[in-house]
Amino acid sequence: MDMKRATDIRPVIITGLSGGGLSSAAKIFEDKGYFVSQNLPPAMILELTDMALAGDVPVERIAFVTDVRARNFAGSLLDTIKQIKERGIEPFILYLEARDDVLIKRFDSVRRTHPLQGVHPLSVGIAREREQLCEVRDSADVIIDTSNLSVHDLRRAIEASVGELPADRQHVTIESFGFKHGSPRDADIVMDVRFLPNPYWIEGLRQFRGVDAPVSDYVLSQPGATEFVDNFVTLLNSMLAGYRHEGKDFITVGIGCTGGHHRSVAVSEAIAKRLREIGKVDVHVLHRDLERG
Repeated sequence: MDMKRATDIRPVIITGLSGGGLSSAAKIFEDKGYFVSQNLPPAMILELTDMALAGDVPVERIAFVTDVRARNFAGSLLDTIKQIKERGIEPFILYLEARDDVLIKRFDSVRRTHPLQGVHPLSVGIAREREQLCEVRDSADVIIDTSNLSVHDLRRAIEASVGELPADRQHVTIESFGFKHGSPRDADIVMDVRFLPNPYWIEGLRQFRGVDAPVSDYVLSQPGATEFVDNFVTLLNSMLAGYRHEGKDFITVGIGCTGGHHRSVAVSEAIAKRLREIGKVDVHVLHRDLERG
């Protein structure tokens, strides 16, 4: 094995629920310059990783897509991940999922059956798959709930969460959202900023968003706003070492307000700015509901 390549290459494993967006994620990684292999059984993931590490294939970025259909082959994904780690490299595991009602709608729209439903309803197949993949989900670096995401939203979410995958730094994604559209199920921490006055009700501010100076200045000038940002950044910094000790290098923080247009956006930007100034982590911002009505 070429030890230099072992430190340079970090394979990406894209997995998750059928209908969760795995094929779309594969295309996004291809656009980012990755060599992507889809529907591989676990043993072949290990074999291709070894080839890349040995320099037998001229690629620097590799990604593998595997789902529950790989159960028909020998070996398990968890065993494969363990064996990759034994080679001195840390694979990045991206897990995609969605709510049951969304998955059912997606399967119905393409008139497909679920690989695990057999003669049972589609909901049974989805439940079986969730159960079979629960350990893989627990080992994931990043979990993305695609229920409310378009393909373009998914691209932004992946780029915000993944970046360039440096292995020696932690990554924090600050995701603003609106509670009326549901909390992000993939967030590790969720904070509610509806204690701040809503610019929606202020004449002349409604048409702007939290990324615009008039709204941002208004939100951050309210009593308690700056204190909240300061206290939360201090709290998060105190947690980062613990997250790293537990092997968690990708942290998603959800900041919510009513619609995800004003308060949560302004506060998310302020938190991200403070984290970048401190410089301990890579910081990305995702405004999930900014364009949503």
